[in-house]
Amino acid sequence: MKKHVEYRTKGTCSRMVIVDVEDGVITDCRFEGGCSGNTQGVAALVIGMRVEDAIARIKGIKCGPRSTSCPDQLALALESANQ
Repeated sequence: MKKHVEYRTKGTCSRMVIVDVEDGVITDCRFEGGCSGNTQGVAALVIGMRVEDAIARIKGIKCGPRSTSCPDQLALALESANQ
């Protein structure tokens, strides 16, 4: 089963994360806005991972004094894809 999620981020420099999932595996991931090198790196690292493994690794990461981060927002996007 394929899922395409466009998730509007909250509390981060990035504005949106776009993620595609097929049969529980992340097949594509990209961010709009944010720190280009960091968001490209995070996106590249999660492609090919199982959704639940990516969530377990990145959920709860904070960016400086913020209560969230781009990786944390990606985890929330992935959780919404699992629903």
